[in-house]
Amino acid sequence: MTASAGRPAATVEAALDAAAALLAGAGALLVCAGAGMGVDSGLPDFRGDAGFWRAYPPYERLGLSFVELADPVHFRDDPTLAWGFYGHRLGLYRATRPHEGFAVLRRWGARLPGGMYVFTSNVDGQFQRAGIDAVAEVHGSIHHLQCVGPCGGEIWPADGVEVDVDPETMRAGEPLPRCPSCGDLARPNILMFGDGSWVSERTDAALRTCESWLDEVTGPGDAGPLVVVEIGAGTAVPTVRRTAESLAGRLIRINPAQPEIRPGAGVSLPLAALPALTALAARLP
Repeated sequence: MTASAGRPAATVEAALDAAAALLAGAGALLVCAGAGMGVDSGLPDFRGDAGFWRAYPPYERLGLSFVELADPVHFRDDPTLAWGFYGHRLGLYRATRPHEGFAVLRRWGARLPGGMYVFTSNVDGQFQRAGIDAVAEVHGSIHHLQCVGPCGGEIWPADGVEVDVDPETMRAGEPLPRCPSCGDLARPNILMFGDGSWVSERTDAALRTCESWLDEVTGPGDAGPLVVVEIGAGTAVPTVRRTAESLAGRLIRINPAQPEIRPGAGVSLPLAALPALTALAARLP
């Protein structure tokens, strides 16, 4: 392993050994994942306007940032713009194959007596594609839709929904997805910026299940220590990072850009997701 994030290689190796020791003694595993988890699969993480525009040059020409586009107001005011952005992402995520690190996590969870749960801000569905079903998507999922109104609390899968997007203008062509109940425009069931119309029932149910699982694996008669592996979660939108830190003590933070961790809170690995998980897997039976 080479030096990373300014640390000598020996220091990184020692951190990997310490993290592997935590995992070897785990009874249950909580994975807290941000956008960095998908980068090694080829997905953009939208870190800053420059990173977003590298992924989507047409939006740089239009002078539109990620924050400006991820606003539910566009589904009313400019629906072809809104669905151009989200329709392209839907196609991208469907075409992306999860990297081997997802399979590593799945295997770890399968061998633990308490199992594994995933808490993620990602909306791409990559964990489910990798065969991991115990997932709480705190910001919703692009693979599920809701009414733009909404006319009710209905959430339905986006299976079979195809959105034709012009790569030059990044606008979607008609027909656009519609609500099966009222016929109004549909939108992804994703929590956007300034979003007052997000239907959160699906996410709320998954979060309740995750909380019940945490109570079970950390309660009396538990199968062993809970280890938290935080992967690719930054500080710009700190939901995932805060959740991981609230359960700190046996925390492994994997982050090449923001690996800092409080003394005594756990182990910091200044690495990307795939190389970190691969190196840890090589150290475990």
